[in-house]
Amino acid sequence: MLTDRATPSVRPDDDPLADLDWEEPEAPAERLSWLRLGVLILVLGGLGAGGTIAVLHLRDTAGPTAKSWAVPYVDVTLTPTFEFQDPEANPANDVALAFVVADPQEPCAPSWGGAYSPDEAAASLELDRRISQLRAAGGSIMLSVGGLNNSELAVACTDQARLTDAYRQLVRRYDVGTLDLDIEGTAVADQASLRRRALALAALQAEGTKAGKPLEVWLTLPVAPEGLTADGLGAVRATLEGGVALRGVNVMTMDFGSAAGSDPDMLELSLQALEATHKQLSDLYLRLGVQLTSPQVWSRIGATPMIGQNDVDAERFTLDDARGLATFAVDKGLGRVSMWSLNRDAKCRGTFTNVVVHSNTCSGVAQDALAFSSVFAGLPGSAVGSSGRESVAIADREPVTDDPETSPYPVWRLSALYVGGYKVVWHGVVYEAKWANQGMDPSGSGDSTTPNPWSVIGPVSPTETAPRPSPTVTGVTEVWSPATVYGRGDRVLLDGLPYQARWSTTGDAPSTEFPTDPDDPWQPLFTVPGEPG
Repeated sequence: MLTDRATPSVRPDDDPLADLDWEEPEAPAERLSWLRLGVLILVLGGLGAGGTIAVLHLRDTAGPTAKSWAVPYVDVTLTPTFEFQDPEANPANDVALAFVVADPQEPCAPSWGGAYSPDEAAASLELDRRISQLRAAGGSIMLSVGGLNNSELAVACTDQARLTDAYRQLVRRYDVGTLDLDIEGTAVADQASLRRRALALAALQAEGTKAGKPLEVWLTLPVAPEGLTADGLGAVRATLEGGVALRGVNVMTMDFGSAAGSDPDMLELSLQALEATHKQLSDLYLRLGVQLTSPQVWSRIGATPMIGQNDVDAERFTLDDARGLATFAVDKGLGRVSMWSLNRDAKCRGTFTNVVVHSNTCSGVAQDALAFSSVFAGLPGSAVGSSGRESVAIADREPVTDDPETSPYPVWRLSALYVGGYKVVWHGVVYEAKWANQGMDPSGSGDSTTPNPWSVIGPVSPTETAPRPSPTVTGVTEVWSPATVYGRGDRVLLDGLPYQARWSTTGDAPSTEFPTDPDDPWQPLFTVPGEPG
């Protein structure tokens, strides 16, 4: 579980649950500033080619539903202070600041870790100023309320109006659009606090909607490989039935209770937990009268591992586990991936070396500084790896079947050999070859050693109903005719693609299947990238 050592340990958890009516955006906003992007590139360079390629893979394979949001937790009150606003110390664009809890002396007043009021945090921790600096660099924050230790506001404050006002103070002071409610321990089954919390959050969401500043809510809950506990699932249901438009449920994929001396596969346990949660939420929404598609359910699920050494001695979440989780997040379209915590994303030193250590300032495993956060920063919902023209996101939609009779350009074929400048249609999108290539799916992946040879032009317009030839860059203008006798070296166009005769021929139509057919008298013409045809 996530803990805060400045005061009793608290566990960071994900944002509140998903709105039943929430729809995937057509294209996620890319908000990483150039400054933070540059630092991220430098950090990735330090990880070596393998780490860089893995991150690029996450960007380039981002499909229709892959918009996972990387939002790691920062333990705000922990000493030494983690400079989350500094791009050199933090490769993440967005952060979840943890934890806001009830003031030990005033149960209806919010505090940071039970140690600082918001004003005291501004003065002693420079928190407000650091948040402003992060935002100026293109980042954003989410507030995490609750955690394992101390008392969450809805548990401690029994006055409904004062509880609502406490949450309202946080939203207004920090100008946040997302609250993360981390519900752990006995609070998960506390029905009275569940009802109070739901009423307060529903009221704030109604206020935000009216003011044009919607408030998203995530619930962060413990999970087992078998899924949410009965109490955890009950907390989700109580929140939904209380009128809260939940953005999603974030499950803490950590501390699974593995036996001492065992060697658990933390990635496998985490994926089991996520799959089980998916089924539970699908069933729950259906029971509440809402039928969601599988991608819609995945978009309402988050995952938060404890990087490195977990609280359970036998459990260690490694960098390979992180890469596996990041790939799973993209493949499934998880709504978010967090981690506990940025403060811990470093190798332990001194007396911590080569021992099992539970620390809030290091991970307890061999790693480079910021290695875990750099893996997750490559998720397509956060870090920007290009101008955005290399892929097109189409939300919650079955792949388009291309009709060669109506497509504005030829439909892409796996065996075809294309030249630079040639345009094709694939799954309803027009692509243009950047250089000669064969067998490279225009919508597929690329990496630093084998970049995607296709540029996205844009979706096929409904008004485009007639095929038309693609412009060529080879200077060939003569269109192939079945009646013409061609000699060796003659050049022609067919469907906009240039060919050259290998020997004398007549009546044999050029084919892009070369060189799979050695008897084909025509071969496609190539152009070298950066050179005229």
